[in-house]
Order: sequence, then C-alpha cells, then structure tokens
Amino acid sequence: MQTNFTIAQLADPDIAESEKILRACVHCGFCTATCPTYVLDGNELDSPRGRIYLIKEMLEHDRPATAQVATHIDRCLSCLACMTTCPSGVHYMHLVDHARVHIERTYRRPFAERLMRLLLANVMPYPRRFQFAAQAGRLGKPFAALAQALGFRRLAALLRLSPWRRVHAPRSPQTFPAIARSRRAARVALLTGCVNDVLSPQINDAAIRLLTRLGVEVVVAQGAGCCGALAHHLGREAEALVQVKANIDAWAALGDLDAIVITASGCGTTVKDYGFMLRDDEAYAERAARVAKLAKDVSEYLASLPLAPKQDVDALVVAYHSACSLQHGQRVTRQPKEILTKLGFVVKDVPEGHLCCGSAGTYNILQPDIARRLRERKVRTIERLRPDVIAAGNLGCITQIEAGTDLPTVHTVELIDWATGGPCPPMLRKHRAEEVASPAKEPATAIG
Repeated sequence: MQTNFTIAQLADPDIAESEKILRACVHCGFCTATCPTYVLDGNELDSPRGRIYLIKEMLEHDRPATAQVATHIDRCLSCLACMTTCPSGVHYMHLVDHARVHIERTYRRPFAERLMRLLLANVMPYPRRFQFAAQAGRLGKPFAALAQALGFRRLAALLRLSPWRRVHAPRSPQTFPAIARSRRAARVALLTGCVNDVLSPQINDAAIRLLTRLGVEVVVAQGAGCCGALAHHLGREAEALVQVKANIDAWAALGDLDAIVITASGCGTTVKDYGFMLRDDEAYAERAARVAKLAKDVSEYLASLPLAPKQDVDALVVAYHSACSLQHGQRVTRQPKEILTKLGFVVKDVPEGHLCCGSAGTYNILQPDIARRLRERKVRTIERLRPDVIAAGNLGCITQIEAGTDLPTVHTVELIDWATGGPCPPMLRKHRAEEVASPAKEPATAIG
C-alpha cells in the first residue's frame, strides 16, 4: 500500500511503525474470509482491509477520529484471525492498537458509552473492585431484560454475563512449593489475572496443583496485577503502561524464573507483546523484552513437562475451542489438543474454529449484538459435535460460550489436572450429577 506520511510525522515512532505495517498490505483481501464481522454482514468497512483504509486516512492526514471510524474500529474484535491468514505478514494488531489510542485521544463518544468504558477501565482490572461489582451484578441480573427494554443494551449485556454462582476474593501473593520431587525442578511466576480468581478460582487452583505435582515451584508475585490488556484495547494507553510496568517490577523482584505462566490466553498475548509496548522506554525496554520471552501459556509450558495419565477419564469427548488469543495471537495451536489426547480424552476440533466466539475482552459488553450472533454461531457448531464437555484456554471464551449452552465448559488445564491426579472439574462434576439425577436423560458414566 502506498503511503504519504511526512518526514515530520515519521519522526513519531508510533506513526513510523504504523506506516511500515500499512506499506506491507497488498489489498489481496484474504483477510476478509476469516474476519468474523465481515463474515456476518459482508461490510467492507468491517473487514481488516476496510479498517486499514480508514486508519490510513485518519493517521496520514492527522485527523481526529470521526464517528464512522470509531464505529468500525470498535467493531473489530482483535481476534487476529486476519494475521494468521495474511500472506504479506501485515501486523494488524499493532496497527489497530495505535488507531484505538488515536481515537481515544481525538474522539468524544456519546455520554453513555463514555460512562460504560470508564466503568470497565476502573473496575475490571482491579480484583477487589471487580469482586464487589460481580456481587452487585448478580443482584441486578434479573433486571437485564428490563435494561434491554429501556435501551440500555450494554448494561443489559453486562448483567447477563454476571454469574449466578458465588464470587471469590482474589488470591493473595504467596509461594506454592514443589511437592513431587525432593529437589525443585523449576520455578515459575503465575499471572493470576484480574477476573480468573474472582469468577473461577478453580482454574488457577488446577494450574497450581498440576505444576507443583510436577516439581515446579509456583509464585504469585506481590504487586503483580492486570496485564494491561483491557485498558490497552480501550485505547487508554497511559493506564495500560502503568499496569505493564507494575508487573515487570513485580516479576523482576522474584529473581530467576524459568517462565511466567499464564492461564488466560488473552493476558498471555498482551504479556508476550510487552517488549513491543515498551520498546522506546529506556528504563524498561530490556526488562520488558525479557518478560515477553519468559511468558508462556499454561498449555505451552505443560507441553515441556512429563505428563502421564493417572486416572481413567472415560474417553470423554472434548470439543476444543481454540481461543483467538491463543491460536492467532500466540500461535499456540497443537499443544493443548496433543496433551488432552495423550491423557485419554477424545478431542474434536470445532468447525469454523478460526472464528471468534464474540467474547474478546469487553467486546461482548460494548458490542453485545454482534457478540451474541457470534456466540450463537459458535455454540451451534460446537453442539453438532455432541461432546461431553467443551474446553478452552481463556476465561472470557468460557464465560461467553457457557452463556449459550447447557454443556459444561471448562478450562483446558482443569481437564489436564484431573487426568493426572487432580479432582474432576467442578462444572463437569455438577453436569454429570445433574444427568444422573434427571430421569429424562440416560445415566452418565461415573467419574472419579
């Protein structure tokens, strides 16, 4: 793509990087076939190629974002399927991230939208605040239909996503010593995430049990918090970088680490990008690059460890939903399926697995209509497989999918933990118990 940035504009490192990305695009359109929003509606401006044109015009002419630009960039899920498809290596992720920062700085959104974004940015990255908000959301959940009827679509989506189940206090900083061997085999930091421990603490519990059984010491660092992804994707770059630097400082204080293990793939994609995000920061660039290199998705890290089945999992049929942030953002595709298969599960790929489920961080709150349609499409393809359980590597996907199906939806690490000696995932155990208790259904196979 031909660009016409001035020398003065190119002196800005962010503009220079975006210009390089724009020039790599050859207009081939391969990206349109794998873009969820384009697949739904066929609008060129809701395809990566269309958004690239909008971003180019906005940045090249140094214009404030318009309502049109904001609308179509906001509809981007950042699923990054376009990057997997692109034959020219266009780094769309960095380009759309830059566009979001520009939009946030130059465009004034409608009041209700500004308020919702402010709420999300100031609640979700802070586990204590989020715990309180989730409790309030549970009380408000019965009023979701009323909020929808009154025109508060985003509030209604937020209430519908609020869990009925009890929420939990965030995990405190601590060290979990290795228990499987007399000598520690490795030492890792665990990024617990903003939401994981509040909504689904069993995910990190499973990771900790599994790793310590394998001789790995697990440390939850003092001062480590949100990875920065939520603020980053809202275009609130200054806030995101504060969170990023806090994590880098917290992990640096731990000394030598073999890895930084992450159970939420959305967080993992961002942490692996720390080196780019702080590339021009003299104080942090080197440390950020080191952290990015250490970051591993939990399935990616487990693939390097000696895993063996210790209990029969009844050849349970698992529909494996490959989270966009894992398959497109981190290019971790085979490890989760290979591990599950090795441990005795029957793993089935989900048709149209490249298409997003509609979660995408806060997307299912800010763009509820598109998110709902994507979830319905995803659930239909999964249910056709007739699986016993759905597995995914990201809590956002799990929350999104389970809102549209009665099938139990669990994190991949929960199944791995169970097969290697841990307890059965709570959601799966509950589902099996309900099947046994229901006279309308055939009894389920007993599980340990």
